[in-house]
Amino acid sequence: MSRARTMRRMSERRVSDDSRNDSPSSEGRPKDDGPRDAGPKGAGPRNSFPRARSVREPRVSGQIQREVMQLILDRRLRAGAPLPTEAELMESLGVSRNSVREALKALQALDIVEIRHGYGTYVGEASLTPLVDGLTFRTLAQQGDDTGALAEILQVREVLEEGLVRRVAGTLSDAELARLEAVVERMEEAGRAGRPFPELDREFHELLYASLGNALVPQLLGAFWTVFRRVAGVRGWTDDPTPDMTVRRHRDIVIALRAGDVEGAQKAMADHFRGIEARAAQESRGVG
Repeated sequence: MSRARTMRRMSERRVSDDSRNDSPSSEGRPKDDGPRDAGPKGAGPRNSFPRARSVREPRVSGQIQREVMQLILDRRLRAGAPLPTEAELMESLGVSRNSVREALKALQALDIVEIRHGYGTYVGEASLTPLVDGLTFRTLAQQGDDTGALAEILQVREVLEEGLVRRVAGTLSDAELARLEAVVERMEEAGRAGRPFPELDREFHELLYASLGNALVPQLLGAFWTVFRRVAGVRGWTDDPTPDMTVRRHRDIVIALRAGDVEGAQKAMADHFRGIEARAAQESRGVG
């Protein structure tokens, strides 16, 4: 009896196996890729993240940073726009939370993203602050050779401004020239009162090229100006020892511009920078 029951169970098991083998094969079915994100109804596929990777791929931080930047570009996000959450970035890029955070911190140092704790991550201004920090460090790191390192920065700014002043010479309106003259007069008043006027100097150069409508120009000039002021502050350099000479050089630039003298304006600008370089050299030697 026991043997008959065992044989019956074996027969039933073979029938069950045959039944499963006769069912449609999984190879014939379409592959299930999981749910698809079609975006809002009627809007078509969203132009957002690439689809999540099924397997997490080890990638260096630099690559993840580039992918986040590409995401910003692809979605045409402007400064101040919110970025996806950490969880969304993890899903989209197929990386860990630590990898996402490391990449975002590196991009924050470049002012490409802004992390607002408790609120989220936003697109940054992409300013030149990292350039300013790097140039300042580079100059101060030249132990015993501040003059050489700073002279290189001044030379770059001089080449830039000599080319720009040729652009604006003969194109400035009477109103624009009057504003430049007003700044020079305020410089002169500050000098007579014994007050330093570095901010007026900066204002003069920003006004000088405002008519070009190039937003990058004042940012670049401001970067070089800030580096010079930072180095001067760290090294304890004195204020302009010859403010009357500085005023005269700025006035010479305006006089040439009012006359429409392109070559004269360029020469006046070059003389202005000769004065800055001479002052930097004197300060570095402790003379002034």
